[in-house]
Amino acid sequence: MARTNTKPDNQQPNAPEFLAWHVTDKGEKSFWNKVGAAWRHKDGKGYTLQLEVVPINGRIVLRQPLDEPEGQSQAEKKGE
Repeated sequence: MARTNTKPDNQQPNAPEFLAWHVTDKGEKSFWNKVGAAWRHKDGKGYTLQLEVVPINGRIVLRQPLDEPEGQSQAEKKGE
């Protein structure tokens, strides 16, 4: 049975604690693409990782979300 959302309409769902990034290295550059997010379990003993895609190479890095201005990509923040 599917869970139902019990939060009031004016309250947003919990933001993820971490974002999941697929990182590939090409020479001296690293390319970061957001692939999912992770939320802490209510009991604090684990996380749920939801991936939108599953990479077949590179690595997956979990990082805390950063507040970013509209239109600024992760690569621009890293100076790549």
